[in-house]
Amino acid sequence: MDKLREAYRNNRLILFVGSGVSANIGLPPWRELIDEIATQLDYDPEVFDTYGNFLALAEYYRIRKGNIGPLRSWMDREWHRDIEIRNSEIHRLIVQGRFPAIYTTNYDRWLENAHDAHGVDYIKIANASDLVKAQTGVRQIVKFHGDFDDDDSIVLDETSYYERLQFETPLDIKLRADTLSKAVLFIGYSLSDTNIRLLFYKLSKMWNERETKGVRPISYVFSHKPNPVQQEILSQWGIRMIASEDDQPGLALQRFLEDLVEGDIKP
Repeated sequence: MDKLREAYRNNRLILFVGSGVSANIGLPPWRELIDEIATQLDYDPEVFDTYGNFLALAEYYRIRKGNIGPLRSWMDREWHRDIEIRNSEIHRLIVQGRFPAIYTTNYDRWLENAHDAHGVDYIKIANASDLVKAQTGVRQIVKFHGDFDDDDSIVLDETSYYERLQFETPLDIKLRADTLSKAVLFIGYSLSDTNIRLLFYKLSKMWNERETKGVRPISYVFSHKPNPVQQEILSQWGIRMIASEDDQPGLALQRFLEDLVEGDIKP
């Protein structure tokens, strides 16, 4: 934790935000999205779920519909209803933290809405054309898997996900540059999620290429409970696990962020 705190205090800590953060404010689980795909395609949801993993089912949707427009509209509508973002302590702590850049694999707008609610400026970056908007001293929110304002940027189906993992897009080049001298902290990710583990693996390969130059970044992932198996596996990829002993994932993450963000200012 000492090196993590040092990176944070020196404004050299990049945050990577996963779906667990959005789940904390009551967004529907992925299961509901799969059920909606089945409904729109006139399948029984329980039967449809047996036909493949989420990426494959989303791929089938895109093939049948021609694009993900109707599904994106449903997600945008259902994921932005009746939530008072000021009530989310986790979002407040993220907004008020010393994070020069926040990367997120979430499509929803709640990180942006939280910044608006707390009066903190930011620049949203979801594609190559957004990169020119970057300004020194203004936080960047990088929508690493796309944004609802640009259907083509959304990484949802199998093809788009595999293309994303090639790590050859302008956003990947930006990530390499951002992590050249900064640490990375992952929050809101399930360590059992194969898609996220592929992201960890790809990042570790990218960082390994720098190791000979002595500039491999330090990275961390927060978990709400200890897991010695995952800790050992992640360690070989250069990712250090920070574990809590709290049974409630949301409360565990909140307390961790309070310690990190507010630890220096508490009496």
